[in-house]
Amino acid sequence: MLEPRDRTFARLGLLRLLVVVIAVTLIGRLWQIQMVAGEKYRLLADQNRLRDMDVTAPRGVIYDRNGEILARNRPSFSVVVVPGDLPEDAEDEAEGTGDARVLNRLLAILTQPNSGTTPSPTPTAAAQSPGRSAPEPTPNPASVIRERDPWVMPRAEIETRITDGRLGGAYRSITVARYINEATAFLIAEDAVNLPGVQLVLEAIRDYPSGALTSHIVGYMGHIPENLVSEYEDRGYKQNDQVGLTGLEYSFEDEMRGEPSQQIIEVDVHGRKVRTVGEPKPAVPGRNLVLALDVGLQAAATQALQTTLDSSSGFTKANQGVVIALDPRSGKVLALVSLPSYDNNLFAKGITTEAYAALLNDPLLPMFDQAIAGQYPPGSIFKIIMASGGLQEGVISPNTRLGDGFDGVNDGIIWVPNDFAPWDQSLAQPFYSWTHKYGYGHGLDDVRHALAVSDDIFFYMLGGGYRDRFEGLGSTRMGDYARMFGLGAPTGIELLGEAAGLVPTSKWKRVNYAESWLTGDTYNMSIGQGYVLATPIQMANATAAVANRGILYQPQLVDHLTDEHGDVVQPFEPKVLSEVAMDPRYLDVVREGMYGAMNFSYGTATRVKVPGVVLAGKTGTAEFARDWDKDGQPDRDDKGNLPTHAWFTAFAPYVDPEIVVTVFVMNGGEGSSVAAPVAGEVLNAYFTAKREAAETATDATP
Repeated sequence: MLEPRDRTFARLGLLRLLVVVIAVTLIGRLWQIQMVAGEKYRLLADQNRLRDMDVTAPRGVIYDRNGEILARNRPSFSVVVVPGDLPEDAEDEAEGTGDARVLNRLLAILTQPNSGTTPSPTPTAAAQSPGRSAPEPTPNPASVIRERDPWVMPRAEIETRITDGRLGGAYRSITVARYINEATAFLIAEDAVNLPGVQLVLEAIRDYPSGALTSHIVGYMGHIPENLVSEYEDRGYKQNDQVGLTGLEYSFEDEMRGEPSQQIIEVDVHGRKVRTVGEPKPAVPGRNLVLALDVGLQAAATQALQTTLDSSSGFTKANQGVVIALDPRSGKVLALVSLPSYDNNLFAKGITTEAYAALLNDPLLPMFDQAIAGQYPPGSIFKIIMASGGLQEGVISPNTRLGDGFDGVNDGIIWVPNDFAPWDQSLAQPFYSWTHKYGYGHGLDDVRHALAVSDDIFFYMLGGGYRDRFEGLGSTRMGDYARMFGLGAPTGIELLGEAAGLVPTSKWKRVNYAESWLTGDTYNMSIGQGYVLATPIQMANATAAVANRGILYQPQLVDHLTDEHGDVVQPFEPKVLSEVAMDPRYLDVVREGMYGAMNFSYGTATRVKVPGVVLAGKTGTAEFARDWDKDGQPDRDDKGNLPTHAWFTAFAPYVDPEIVVTVFVMNGGEGSSVAAPVAGEVLNAYFTAKREAAETATDATP
């Protein structure tokens, strides 16, 4: 039996042994944690403490030529939740789990009356299924075309995403509210201590101060289309990024986007940012676009056209139209108006389903840019191309006289023999001049006079000839000159969706109609009717080529790009598409005819005047079939006339042109009485602004 002293020593030995074992165990565990698995635990600690944060580059701003802002960025608050930062404490009988308490508190702030937010409804079956039909158009589109309200994700969806996030990607943020107002954002910031895992994010959304005035030009932004996500991701985008979808926002996406970057931040136990770690690489702002466009001239053109549309009525009630102003010396676009228009600010926060359906189902097509995509018969403004071709080919000289009188009657009618029975006069087809309805013709004209008075008979004969007495250009050479002046192909303006128009050929007619090309087709084409189609931008560009004596420029909206400091980083030089293969002397003859249209007493556009400026122009009135009756006949007015589009194109000053204005009014009636006055107002606005700028500069000179 051990003595008490021995038992004491034994116990101390066991205690020492236990201490040694514990120490060895702790040291071993510490060795294992620090040395063996140290890298793993350091990584886990850093993942808890450090976060990668994306830094979006400021998108470039769009300015007009005078520095007026057309597109910019404005701040918007969003609310995000990070599942990994939400509390996971024990469930409370009254309030549920920790994350439920946070959500209760957050949603109470977001949905209170002054927040302006309401939870988004669950999408309907029709909206979720791509195979379902689109929403029914609203009877009153104006009632739904409004800006989207602030948005809050439904609670059930938030909870589902939090659960999914904890299973993988717990520190990926979930956006639960967008576009909240500042007052609500401040309330969330003030209550941050009670909202662990909730963060405010300041995002930039696009703002378009000029709105509908320039929406077809500027365009709008939106989320990446679903079918293009992988393509954009390959270019460095993230799935939820916004990109330009139309207009210059689309065409200059790469330039305006900038270069985003990332920074590493340290967060506290609640996931709130404490500091930035290291030296972050700053995001590079996108390039700014400075346009050749003059927003003041754009506004004047829009107002002039809208007034004309509002004043039309009856058979010639017009609801759609175009005004284009170009600089013929460079191709720069000074104004580009297509009415009706739409407000691209509707897309800044994501357009509502109802508003988008209203825009798409509007029969006047406000989102369709008629200036570059509308294809219409050009009517008599096509005669400037016909006259140019006839002179260059030697079919006529400046003094050749054609028109009424070849058949001995000055009545505004020319009779074309039937191609298959030319001897049978009863089968001859009449072709009418626009003056026939007034009971007279123009008689025999030279080309200058024919342009000034828009003599249809002259151009019928120039294009298709007349019996065996005169050989015209023919459809092949007419088509060649139409293409030479830019018809039949896009101009290359920096906008998506430009149409090519149509320069018809005999082969085209055989393929599309299974019919032969007839003399009547050539006659119709020679006055810009029949199958020939052109866009307003093509006809403006063709006019510019006449004005500048033979150079066909690519129309350009963007003048140059600047960096964030305003320094020019990429100027845009004029781009020559081609040089018209014509003797400038013949173009001068065409110019003289256009001068006569506006300055001779018998011209078709003498009412258009600009004080102190000599103008030259050409009117056009193009018939079209608008509707058909039950017998399959085209709609006509009570005098038997078909509806007509109104055209007018002009340049000024006559001696050294610096502006071309082309106006198109769909179903507007006569070009001389409808389209020409609109152009007159635009020209007056341009030269008035120029004169005032010169006076201001003179006054400022010491």
